[in-house]
Amino acid sequence: RGGAGHAVDVLCTVGTLFGVATSLGLGATQINAGLKVLFGMPQGIEPQLWLIGIITAMATISVVSGLHYGIQFLSRFNISLTIVIFAFVLITGPTVFILEVFTDGLGYYLQNLPFTSFHINPVPAEEGEGEQWQANWTLFYWSWWISWSPFVGVFVARISKGRTIRSFITTNLLVPTFGGFLWFATMGGTGLHQQLYGNQEIIETIREQGQPLALFAVLENLPLEILSSGLATLLIIIFFVTSSDSGSLVDDMVTSGGHPNPPRVQRLFWALAEGTVAATLLYFGGLEALRTASLTTGLPMAIFLLIAAYGLWRALQVDDTTRGVPAKETLHNSGNDSPN
Repeated sequence: RGGAGHAVDVLCTVGTLFGVATSLGLGATQINAGLKVLFGMPQGIEPQLWLIGIITAMATISVVSGLHYGIQFLSRFNISLTIVIFAFVLITGPTVFILEVFTDGLGYYLQNLPFTSFHINPVPAEEGEGEQWQANWTLFYWSWWISWSPFVGVFVARISKGRTIRSFITTNLLVPTFGGFLWFATMGGTGLHQQLYGNQEIIETIREQGQPLALFAVLENLPLEILSSGLATLLIIIFFVTSSDSGSLVDDMVTSGGHPNPPRVQRLFWALAEGTVAATLLYFGGLEALRTASLTTGLPMAIFLLIAAYGLWRALQVDDTTRGVPAKETLHNSGNDSPN
């Protein structure tokens, strides 16, 4: 509350704005790659700006329609389509190799999580070794995901009202994490298998045509390549539409003082603002500008997350000690005359 509280709210809003804008920019490049494979669309800034505009328009319609209509419908459709593509690649790809990669990767993750969580490679064995990897993967994604944290926290709390903490942790942390393991093992394992044991040069495709084409380079070596590439492109589009519409809703909630159903005019403003920021950063600075935008909010947000984690721990302690105590007595003991 007060000046400090408003400052944190502003940082959270800007962090969400930059985080979603980064996603829109990166998503536009991958959607552009998919449309190139399907329809021969040229790759470049201009078509990507048009794609950001289209995604923003779809997200605007979704967020204005409300949480229980546009956002909910697109999210459910997206999950269903994700399962379809996942199952298709798992069955038509190197199934046994994928399961081996999943088992091996899960074991490595569990054994090395503490080490890899703190590993930033400050003194490489050879000059330049590992520095690009750390910058482009570890540090960038660390900051990008943290810039999303206020948005994700507020949004999942908004849609999880009435559920227990145990249910919340299971459905929002454990299940998606396990699903992420399966997705990476399936898509990444298929690409590795094609590179190692097939005649496909996935790495050369990435070097010559860029990372956005990597997914489609893998799919074109499987059956029904046109159909699977089309569904993958649709999946990417809806993923970023749902990111934009839910991000707009959270920014609107934060700037409306925490109102769970903020005005639609403000939803419209934030949806358009996210698309505008993404287009501006992509046009003037490319992907590097998008990365920088996320990095600027990641570090200060990490500090506030530590404070928020302590606040959550204290709140749970208070909740445990007041469990079963009548509401009036609880308010009296806390010295607060207002239920707010």
